[in-house]
Amino acid sequence: MILYPAIDLINGACVRLAQGKFDQVTLYDPDPFKRLSLFNDENAQWVHIVDLDGAKAGSPQQHELIGRLAKASKAKIQTGGGVRTREHVKTLLDAGVSAVVVGSAAVKNPDEVRGWLKDFGKDRITLALDVLPTKDGDFDAALHGWVEGSGISLWDVLDYYPASVAQRILVTDVSRDGMLMGPNMDLMRALRQKRPDLDIQASGGVKSIDDLYDLKALGVHGAIVGKAIYEGLIDLKAALNVS
Repeated sequence: MILYPAIDLINGACVRLAQGKFDQVTLYDPDPFKRLSLFNDENAQWVHIVDLDGAKAGSPQQHELIGRLAKASKAKIQTGGGVRTREHVKTLLDAGVSAVVVGSAAVKNPDEVRGWLKDFGKDRITLALDVLPTKDGDFDAALHGWVEGSGISLWDVLDYYPASVAQRILVTDVSRDGMLMGPNMDLMRALRQKRPDLDIQASGGVKSIDDLYDLKALGVHGAIVGKAIYEGLIDLKAALNVS
């Protein structure tokens, strides 16, 4: 399993949100290059960077900064936030990132996104499905920086992307993100059963090394970890050894 230590950016600083709420922001580091250096020093294979300003605005806001971070990184960079067009994807890939995260567009414009997967390669685009649990036990795919539901089930969105089309998928239970509640293991288990063809990245709620071992035991391909590292609940070196 691959650990993706996370850098979430607002106004160029490293922050974390609680349940994706932009009015619940914790500032951890004003210098993302310092944080990236710490991740590089521990030989992280990947770093996950999110342009939260872009996610909220619906268009890239910090691509220039992310490009500079990519050039400064020994680790591969996976990044997203406000990626809505082919040009956004191309700009980030040209800037040196290894995988571009596509979220809302994957839900709203699947025909277009399938074209991007074909043109850029399914190993270069990660489909990010941020989900909100519903009262009937389903999961509603969230849009626009998690601030609204789409009314479309996670499982219906996955049907847009058969095995021959997509490879990388990042699924976040928004209700757990930044809350240190533990990952939604039932959701991850269901994803593995329904779509064993996908490289699934788990996001939202990871609070301990045990969570990472549990995800690995399920066959989850990767885990995004942010707050637990920033709060010192997970030792990065130990977490990287889980992989």
